[in-house]
Parts: sequence; structure tokens; C-alpha cells
Amino acid sequence: MGARKTAAAVAGRDEALAAFRAEGCSDPRPWSNAPGDVYDWHSHGYHKVLFCLEGSIVFHTTEGDVELVAGDRLDLDPGTPHAATVGPEGVSCVEASR
Repeated sequence: MGARKTAAAVAGRDEALAAFRAEGCSDPRPWSNAPGDVYDWHSHGYHKVLFCLEGSIVFHTTEGDVELVAGDRLDLDPGTPHAATVGPEGVSCVEASR
């Protein structure tokens, strides 16, 4: 289990969508949140691939915090416990499962 960040992985939505297609991911799901929004601890039964497109978000894991800004990618292995806190300007992301 774990979380891996790839800094500056994409330059925008089109590159993120192309990465999902190239990796055979599920249909992407866009989402956004207001500044300071919080996600409680949870996990998923699938490999989650997420790109931060605007703003910032901090994912909290048992291994430490992972901060994402626009262009960054996060890979979460199945079963990885995580929570998240949205940054001061809000956040827009797109994610899929693999």
C-alpha cells in the first residue's frame, strides 16, 4: 500500500485525459472543492490515479502528507488509507481507477 506523487506530470486536462487513455484507466471523473474542505479517512479497493488541475490539496496518509498543486499526479494503491484537505484557493482534479 502507498501513495506516490509525480510532480509536474501534466500541463493540463488534455494531457491528463491522454494519460488515462494510455494506461487503460476507467472513465475519468472530474471534481472540485472549496478552500479548506476536508475528506475524512477512507480507502478504495482499486488503484486510484488522480491529477490536480487547479489549486492545491494535501493528501494525508499513514506514511505522511503529500501536497499536490496544478499538474501533479497522485497514485494510490488499493487499500491505502488516506484523508485530504483542500488548499486555500480550492482545487479541481480529475481521477480514474486502474
